[in-house]
Amino acid sequence: MTETAAAGSPQAIDLLIEPRWIIPVEPADTVLEDHALAVDGDRIVDLLPVSEARARYAPRQLRSLPEHVLLPGLVNLHTHAAMTLMRGYADDMPLMRWLQEKIWPAEGRFVSPDFVRDGSLLACAEMLRGGITCFNDMYFYPEAIAEAALSLGMRAALGITVIEFPTGFAANAEDYLNKGLAARDKLLDEPLISFCLAPHAPYTVADKTFERVATLAAQLDLPIHIHLHETLHEVEESVKLHGVRPVERLHRLGLLDPRLIAVHSVHLEADEIRLLARSGCSIAHCPTSNMKLASGIPPVAAMLAAGLRIGLGTDGAASNNRLDILREMRHAALLAKAASGDATVAGAHQVLRMATLNGAEALGLDARIGSLRPGKQADLCAVRLDDWAIQPCFDPASHLVYTAGREHVSHVWTEGKLRICDGNLLQIQHSALSDIARLWHNRLRS
Repeated sequence: MTETAAAGSPQAIDLLIEPRWIIPVEPADTVLEDHALAVDGDRIVDLLPVSEARARYAPRQLRSLPEHVLLPGLVNLHTHAAMTLMRGYADDMPLMRWLQEKIWPAEGRFVSPDFVRDGSLLACAEMLRGGITCFNDMYFYPEAIAEAALSLGMRAALGITVIEFPTGFAANAEDYLNKGLAARDKLLDEPLISFCLAPHAPYTVADKTFERVATLAAQLDLPIHIHLHETLHEVEESVKLHGVRPVERLHRLGLLDPRLIAVHSVHLEADEIRLLARSGCSIAHCPTSNMKLASGIPPVAAMLAAGLRIGLGTDGAASNNRLDILREMRHAALLAKAASGDATVAGAHQVLRMATLNGAEALGLDARIGSLRPGKQADLCAVRLDDWAIQPCFDPASHLVYTAGREHVSHVWTEGKLRICDGNLLQIQHSALSDIARLWHNRLRS
């Protein structure tokens, strides 16, 4: 507290938010009523009862949200933002046919810095509109993704994507790494941008490259973001080619540690779940994409019982077809209950943590985002719960998971700056986004 505030004068701050409810995520299982959140600059400075907040602080702006719940900004732990331009381009196909017959050929023809920037801009706008303030991306041309994210004031963890075969972006694994690391060096001072090493998958990356990735991750303290055990075919092919399942292969190559974010992880056996948990790995669970591509339902109940950290991802809009973490929360909770036969699995507060703090922890960003703790950056999301169509509301946490939709997101802040107000984007016109989508729709159709 400042000397002036201690003497009895209210402390000047930038923003005081007074919602009906606050779900801070830390401490767990907490819903606060008649509380306010104080923000100064890009930081949360206090969380306290409204009566105390009004006496203690003199805000330059007071935001009253009388029928809203305030929570941390949502974290999308796995996506391919630029692939928003291929939303609906290849539906109703299994993963390998989807990739080999539609997605990879289209990417070979069209992927460029312009494609990636425009697709990522559409994705960022969609995600912000749904309360997502941070996303973990795996794609090409990371500087173009950063340009899109920064233009809307969104936080992004950018993948240094690595595969063995050439694309328009890079010629080989070493070239992918060099170009990705150069982008990281260039963007090192951007507070909203961080990086992950992103070897695509065990079936597209060689042992030598994995060893190089493990070395770089240790040297640079970077997360490793990889598709893993997504389909039974992937597992069977690994056994044929390498003599072991993919998790064991990565274990032998030194990749299983707290930096690893294992995306999908649908087909895991009990010993693999225990190994991932002992190693401190994180899971990026993408329930909608897993359902749509018929990849399967991961053993979430067993993962939770083993203590595995689970975050939520949308995957790309080409395989989902929405970038909507509120929907992923609902699907994650319902699938876990249905698959386990236990209605108590994946409760509302647990799933809210998956969508916020767990994702932040996986990315190494939990000291900055993921919960509403004083000292953290003010990445916030407000959801309006007074729509007659979703009444009555007995428990706002359960309402967020099982009832509300992204259309009920009203306000979004990153670093204390308002990005969505009353459901409207503040940084870009909707017509500009429609023009971008129309342009690329015509190109891909041709």
